[in-house]
Amino acid sequence: MFTTRPELSGDFGMVASTHWLASAAGMSVLERGGNAFDAAVAAGFVLQVAEPHLNGPGGEVPILLWSEADQKVSVVCGQGVAPAAATIEHYTGLGLDVVPGTGLLAATVPGAFGGWMLMLERWGTWSLADVLAPAIHYAEHGVPVLDRISATIESVAGLFTGDWPTSAATWLPGGAAPAPGTKLANPVLAATYRRLVAEAEAASSIREGQLAAARKAWYEGFVAEAIAEFSTKTAWRDSSGEVHGGLLTGDDLAGWAATVEDPVTFDYRGHTVCKTGPWGQGPVFLQQLALLSGFDLDAMGYLSADYVHTVAEVAKLAFADREAWYGDADVPMSDLLSEAYNAGRRALVGPGADLDLRPGSPGGRTPRLPDLPAPGTSSGAPGVSGARAPQGVGEPTVAKTAGGVEVTSLDGTVRGDTCHVDVVDRHGNMVSATPSGGWLQSSPTIPALGFCLGTRAQMFWLQEGLPASLRPGTRPRTTLSPSFALRDGRPWLAFGTPGGDQQDQWSPNFFLSVVHGGLNLQEAIDAPMFHTEHFPSSFFPRGSRPGVLHVEDRLDPGVVAELRRRGHEVEQQGPWSLGRLSAVARDGAFLKAAANPRGAQGYAVGR
Repeated sequence: MFTTRPELSGDFGMVASTHWLASAAGMSVLERGGNAFDAAVAAGFVLQVAEPHLNGPGGEVPILLWSEADQKVSVVCGQGVAPAAATIEHYTGLGLDVVPGTGLLAATVPGAFGGWMLMLERWGTWSLADVLAPAIHYAEHGVPVLDRISATIESVAGLFTGDWPTSAATWLPGGAAPAPGTKLANPVLAATYRRLVAEAEAASSIREGQLAAARKAWYEGFVAEAIAEFSTKTAWRDSSGEVHGGLLTGDDLAGWAATVEDPVTFDYRGHTVCKTGPWGQGPVFLQQLALLSGFDLDAMGYLSADYVHTVAEVAKLAFADREAWYGDADVPMSDLLSEAYNAGRRALVGPGADLDLRPGSPGGRTPRLPDLPAPGTSSGAPGVSGARAPQGVGEPTVAKTAGGVEVTSLDGTVRGDTCHVDVVDRHGNMVSATPSGGWLQSSPTIPALGFCLGTRAQMFWLQEGLPASLRPGTRPRTTLSPSFALRDGRPWLAFGTPGGDQQDQWSPNFFLSVVHGGLNLQEAIDAPMFHTEHFPSSFFPRGSRPGVLHVEDRLDPGVVAELRRRGHEVEQQGPWSLGRLSAVARDGAFLKAAANPRGAQGYAVGR
């Protein structure tokens, strides 16, 4: 089939990401003797500068990796936790029904730095100065402004000038949004990273000592002090329409550290797919595979009406379980992935589109759903008691566009803004990472640091007794979901995508395109994409659209007509509008890579 660019093939190394500058930076590390872990860290920090509307230093990162030395897949959890003062009573006492989608109240401990540093220390070989050098360069000298960065900043310029002047000082050079084709620098962020390097090198002459010193500076030193000062002693308007201060303190930062965990896995047709634990939505991918294992997708025909219908209906069931069971809690994953459980769930997939949210009862447990907003709640819904202004959400990867450019809501609320990077080196090490959060429109810029805090706490529920209820010191049920797959027990594929709730629909679609469609990596990325909005959003104001199925309009018209006949409310999107996947693979003697053409900025490089 036609592809927008070739599937890359070689034997030295491959990097694929959502921005060519990050891919190039990662490849330069491989060329200079670094391994996949060094390259991924360098690329991750470049993404903070090259895609500041999609991630930032104040965000988070989950990572899946294969170490040839360890001969296993590991999960690095760079997802921070809720502050000690973040209780349900505090938020409801402010008149809030949901955590705001922007501002200081939505902040968790910024985990990205700790996650990247943990991987670099344990599996990498490069120094802090070397992996940060590309990001410092781009922060000092500027990155090319793409249409999407310009449009995002323009859409929140009024918010910045009216309510968040520290953000205006950073992102409105000369008082206006930077025009496409110009350069955008962040000298304050460059200075922050230069100071980190200087303090680390002053503390130790040994690489590991420097990395430990850098973590200490971030979570207990000058970075933590600036974050705590800004969070607890300033107040800003957020998406509730009101002015609120933050809850994040120095003790919250000092008490947190990134961790290494084992993945949750499921075996599907000779492939072992690996995901994070259910503190993220990752296992919902595995639940879909467990359900699909009882269907004959090959007999249905790739992207036929039967195929798309079955995949969509299975996603509805899996995501209903996400709503009832997932969180930073005791989640019955073994039951959720068992054949006995899935055999019963599989029988719920009928010939027509289902319009209900139907969680299951793993091990006989009774499911409990949150008090959900009314079906159909979307961008015009308040979602907050007494809000003075309409609360809008818009997702760059699925939102309607203005002049062909995806835009952000006027109050800065977004969902799905994320980046992704995959790396494989000649030694066989592989990385899949999905950095996100702390994007420029999420919260006012901290003037001493050049970045803002994230808003991942909006994924907690302000309702007691749920796995994803807000509790101090726990992780929000994040949507960030890198993917990894073994084939016949050997590392094969690292892949992922931005897209919020859609990540674990687009990623399974890509995987199924390779396994059942027989497509290569680039063909599978380029293939027509689809997803459902049937279940509640993880993002403020938590709306849902039962029965709605988004499809790229390249999908066969006959298939679209049949899906509508079966009761799906099909909404056709632009031909290249859904998904931003990238992937790298080990395939026999070759290393391979591919990246997404949608958005005109993702690239794979390698040789």
